[in-house]
Amino acid sequence: MQRPLARPMARGGGSLGGKLVRLLTLVGVGGAIAITLLLIGVITPSFNQLENRAVHGHVERMQAALAEYASKVESAVRDYGDWTASYDYMARPSAAFERDSFSTLAMANLGVEGMAYVAPDGRVVVARWRDLASGAERPDMRGQLIAMIGRVPFARVLAGRSSGRFYARLGDVVAAVGVAQIRRSDGTGAPRGHVLMARVISSQRLSELLQLDARIDPAARGDSAVIGRRARAVDIAVPIRGADGHAVAAARFSVPRAVSNLGRRMVLLAVAGSTMLLLIVLMVLRRAIARLVLAPLRRVEAHMQRVRVSGSLTLLDEEGARSDEIASLGRSFNAMLRQLKDLREQIEIQSFALGRSESAVAVMHNVRNALNPISTILSQGIAQAPPVERGMLDRAVAELAGGDVSPERREKLAAFVAAGLEAQVQAREAMRSELVVGREAMAHVLDIIGQQQAQAHERPPLDACDVTEIIARNATIARYSEGVSIAFTFPATPAPVLASRVILSQVIGNLFGNAAEAIAATGRDHGSIIVAIEQTGERTTIRINDDGEGFDADTAATLFQRGFSTRAHKSGGLGLHWCANSMVAMGGALHLHSRGRGLGAEAVLTLASVPADALATAA
Repeated sequence: MQRPLARPMARGGGSLGGKLVRLLTLVGVGGAIAITLLLIGVITPSFNQLENRAVHGHVERMQAALAEYASKVESAVRDYGDWTASYDYMARPSAAFERDSFSTLAMANLGVEGMAYVAPDGRVVVARWRDLASGAERPDMRGQLIAMIGRVPFARVLAGRSSGRFYARLGDVVAAVGVAQIRRSDGTGAPRGHVLMARVISSQRLSELLQLDARIDPAARGDSAVIGRRARAVDIAVPIRGADGHAVAAARFSVPRAVSNLGRRMVLLAVAGSTMLLLIVLMVLRRAIARLVLAPLRRVEAHMQRVRVSGSLTLLDEEGARSDEIASLGRSFNAMLRQLKDLREQIEIQSFALGRSESAVAVMHNVRNALNPISTILSQGIAQAPPVERGMLDRAVAELAGGDVSPERREKLAAFVAAGLEAQVQAREAMRSELVVGREAMAHVLDIIGQQQAQAHERPPLDACDVTEIIARNATIARYSEGVSIAFTFPATPAPVLASRVILSQVIGNLFGNAAEAIAATGRDHGSIIVAIEQTGERTTIRINDDGEGFDADTAATLFQRGFSTRAHKSGGLGLHWCANSMVAMGGALHLHSRGRGLGAEAVLTLASVPADALATAA
């Protein structure tokens, strides 16, 4: 009954194409995730660093603006401190000085809202606070100023200098305060107290200084800058430090997160672009695999189905002059088909040899039947006990040899010894008759074996065969052996010889295998085997040369000994002993030559050529 055809290459998820699609999909998803994580891990920290630098830059600019604002107040108060008129006023306060120095115009020119002169003992000599916009007195702010003066540590503020500055909170406002020692204009004289000036810093003034929207928060919450991040902006609070070094207020402002937003957009664009590029590459790769790999494989599978159905070993049509792996697969497939065709012929030839081997089983059965008597005789001879115990017979003889034995005892001992000797003679005769039977059975076994050997030593039938074709077929097989690349060179012209095609193919294949092993033993991954054919008269000589490890000349004679091998790790197979005997059986000869170890080897086969009249008849 004909078996059903194998299903063609599946197009679904279980096929190679489906597996490649799933694999490419997994690669694409994994690649997209990996690229996303890589970009996030590289771009985001970089832009975060840039944003942190920008935030620190804003903090430094705010601190610089506050310091510059206070330094202007310090510069103005230093002029009043290093002034002889102020020095004299502290010795003798006068209303005229107060009227001129504390006038609305004078304070407006200085840009300050509050002024005060303080004696060395901390007593406030005079203090004023005027509203610069209206020029009106502000008694409430004057009181705040006087209360603040009582809390100022002048030694800490000045720190050994003639002037200093700090910020103070006066009620709901924050002012930059400048302090200077009162001395003469040339800097001489013991200081007679301190002069203070206060300039209010408002959110508007702070915004004008920074050129961005800022505000003053009188509620101080720490002595370090506070940074808060939102989705689109960064909130910054810079402390405004007082005379004791602690914050009295905070300058608050917000800046947009342009850098981080730009980094986020760059990450999104990079991820989208790389993912799109990866998808395009995977789609192109999928189409290329389908066209260059899957389609040729389907064509090979379809041809294999046709060969399986028809039973005809037709060759696969090769696609032009392609030289890729798929084309190599097609050529190897065609070579395999050719070998299968030849092997089919060889199987037909060897069917007769198989019949002879079956007859050998019957011969061995006859041999076993002939050996059974021998086994039985030997088993009985081993198991048979001696007729008389040897020790008793020896004691009887020893007593007879003594002189103190009575006549009755001597007679009994003599009878016992005579009976024992008679029993041994009978046992020896029985054993001799059994050995005669065994000898006849052994002769029968030898006759059977001799007859089988006579049949085995008959020469095999010799036919005309092309040795070039046999060499080409075995070269195709040996080229892929031992994991090395072997280049074969042999003539392309036919060379007919008289031989058994099956046996000659085995001999040449064995010689090629030995040559491949010799090349691999050199440690190289490549080598060459050159075959030359010479036809001289009635003889044809085939020379097989390799560039393998070779052998010493003194070991040439031992190569043909039964079981000998130069490979310590191998045993069995068709050795050179069998090859030499097979060549002799076909009327030829086998010789091996080598110029020494490492210089390669040469195998010389000699066979009878096909007569010219036989070739003409065959043509």
